[in-house]
Amino acid sequence: MQIEAVGGIAAVPAAAWDANASPDDPFTRHAFLSALEASGSAAPEAGFAPSHLVLRGPGDAPRAVAPVYLKSHSWGEYIFDQGWADAARRNRLPYYPKATAAVPFTPATGPRLRAAPGDREARAALWEALGVLSARAGGGAWAVLFADEAEAREIAAGDPRAILRKTHQFHWENAGYRDFDDWLSRFRSKARKEARRERTRPAELGVEVVVKAGAEITAADWSALEGFYRATVDKKWGQHYLTPDFFQRAAATLQGHTLAVLAVDRAGAAVAGALCFHAGRHLYGRHWGCLPGFEALHFELCYHAPIALCIARGWARFEAGAQGHHKLKRGLLPSPTWSVHGLAHPGLRAAVAQAVAAETAAVDEEIAALAAHGPFPRDGATE
Repeated sequence: MQIEAVGGIAAVPAAAWDANASPDDPFTRHAFLSALEASGSAAPEAGFAPSHLVLRGPGDAPRAVAPVYLKSHSWGEYIFDQGWADAARRNRLPYYPKATAAVPFTPATGPRLRAAPGDREARAALWEALGVLSARAGGGAWAVLFADEAEAREIAAGDPRAILRKTHQFHWENAGYRDFDDWLSRFRSKARKEARRERTRPAELGVEVVVKAGAEITAADWSALEGFYRATVDKKWGQHYLTPDFFQRAAATLQGHTLAVLAVDRAGAAVAGALCFHAGRHLYGRHWGCLPGFEALHFELCYHAPIALCIARGWARFEAGAQGHHKLKRGLLPSPTWSVHGLAHPGLRAAVAQAVAAETAAVDEEIAALAAHGPFPRDGATE
């Protein structure tokens, strides 16, 4: 087998790259990665040096691919290993550049080592190549982030050096609800009343909630969405990972996967909005923001309206992004997320494996505790 590391997604034809794409994952597709890289959002200057892996098959055609970036830091990943990197630094062990199979700035679950179903050999080869890529760059760490559980477990089972790490987010799963009222009927009375009260906020503020997909999202809408993104980042003292050009490219090239939940005033101007991405049966909430005075629209635009849309269209899952225990009250329950890590130094690897084992036990306890505090009746009660 021949594996090549290419310095940009543009080096691989879109059709070849997308050959084994998951129908439910918009983020590892050629168009999304191209928008990140061509806009300068995911670039060496930002600590994301594209080094995508392509495993060649018969006739030199790609048999399997993986979106890979040589990272000079651990920001923009949402899986935190800075403590491991600091331990390596203090012991004068190599860590960065870290070969990371992931989608930059995107904590959404999906296949990362993209091969045909059942092609375990190809995925094992890509995993091995991540370690080689890191070593050749002078690093000592590699990882696959936000992988499907089956993929993560397969990697870990195939390499005794691999460290399987479990974290969690808050996801919504469609159990075949007839409509939003049917969904709310599963809530406890108090939680149901609170959700209905939150849904009245747009009318109280004199705005209308509209959902636009693809080409329906106007240039003015995209400008507003970019402004909302930057305002939210500034409010949290964060970093603007996405450049203005990313939003322009998304408008032009990602129309098949973009969806905006907007609150518009009587003049039709957006005062708040949530940018989402969609593929197949899954919807992903990504970026939210608003003008001053419209903060109360957050729960409607980011949770209630997207869930209502999933129910209406029969979509199976809504992932609302990283963190946020406030999602629990809106019916998004803790769901495990998975990553796999490799470390070159056996001593550091043993220490991290021990720490991750303890972390996993804590994550299991937290998931159970959080699930018990959702909006649903407890102990078989009806209210």
